[in-house]
Amino acid sequence: MPWIALTIAGLLEIVWAYAMKQSAGFTKPGPAAVTIVAVIASFSLLGYAMRTLPLGSAYMIWTGIGALGAFVLGIVLLGEAATPGRLVGAGLLLAGLLILKVTS
Repeated sequence: MPWIALTIAGLLEIVWAYAMKQSAGFTKPGPAAVTIVAVIASFSLLGYAMRTLPLGSAYMIWTGIGALGAFVLGIVLLGEAATPGRLVGAGLLLAGLLILKVTS
């Protein structure tokens, strides 16, 4: 169950990062509210997962899911560049997350 909570927490991190971008510096109430709710839910699930999972692994996986998800959303929805260097960096991050999961 902690791994499921951690995964959902990471997905919520993607939600709040995207909503924060859409809030234009918290000037748009709808996206700003989504950001706040998603942050609270994400942190709550991360805290639950950390009851049993090691701090370093839990935090790294949580931030990794969020970073990779935000990276993909930026490319797909916001038209950000998918340069070879950015893709290699994202691939290395994904490889690190998989290694952590397999060895935890």
